[in-house]
This record gives sequence, C-alpha cells and structure tokens, in this order.
Amino acid sequence: MARPAQQSGQKFVARNRAPRVQIEYDVEIYGSEKKIQLPFVMGVMADLLGKPLEAPTALADRRFLEIDIDNFDERMKSLKPRAAFQVENTLNADGSRLSVDLTFQSIDDFEPGALARKVEPLNQLLQARTELSNLLSYMDGKSGVEELLAKALENPALLKSLVASSKPAADAD
Repeated sequence: MARPAQQSGQKFVARNRAPRVQIEYDVEIYGSEKKIQLPFVMGVMADLLGKPLEAPTALADRRFLEIDIDNFDERMKSLKPRAAFQVENTLNADGSRLSVDLTFQSIDDFEPGALARKVEPLNQLLQARTELSNLLSYMDGKSGVEELLAKALENPALLKSLVASSKPAADAD
C-alpha cells in the first residue's frame, strides 16, 4: 500500500514499531524539567551504483531517499546498480577470462539462479540442468523410458535423427 508523500518516515516508524534507539534529554521549560524523546534518524551517503552506464548526479544535486521494505525494489530499479568485471573462465581450461556485466533491478536479482541467467555461458548450463531435472522427473517410475534412452545414447545415428526432428518443434514454441 502506497503512503502519502507528505507523511514522514519518523511518523511511519513511530506508528509501526518502537524505535530500537531512543534518545532522551532533560529540558527546563518555565522552571520545570521535562523529558524530551527524539527519534533516531540516520542518513547514509554512499556510492552504491557500482559502474553506472550513465554519469551519476552531482553530489550537490542529490537528495536523501527514504528506503524501506515496501519501496526497495522500486528504488533499486531507478538507481540501476551495475557491476562489470572479468573473472577466470573455469568452464574452459584454456585460461581465458569471462566478461560479466550485471545490472540489478530488484533484490531477487541477487539470487544464484538470477545471476547465472545474466551470464550467457552460465545461463546455458542452467538451462541444461533444468532440462535434465525435468527429464529425470518425467522418467521417474517409467522403466521403459530408461531403456529407450539408453538405446538412443548408444546409437549416434538415432540420437542425431531425434535431435534433428525435435528442432522444428522447439522453434515453433
């Protein structure tokens, strides 16, 4: 549920949960002492964009943004944090480097599967793993399928014909 723009973060916190840090001080007002409680508000200035594609806004022009569990993905999508680097390619033993370019739009983009989908060689391995997992669940309890698959793997000509016949069906989807 969206909150009105004029509602402050302090009022939201006070209404929804007690603050973990309470700052109190004594004030003398017209000869009597009174305890005043201040909310603990923290502002963080950090460069969290990584390697942005666009030049970031000048520091003087930046403003504080309220980030909470309700708007985290929206803020991340607008900031477009990005990481670009090269890593050793352990998929090939040739000692080559693999370029990785990751742009994050939500907290879900940090999950291992989402990261693998953004790097093409890893995405291919993930798809193959998913297909093998689907095949394994399909074959569960079907003894005839296991024998048929073993025969297909032993006969290269049969395997090639099966692959060739399945390509048009895959392209139609």
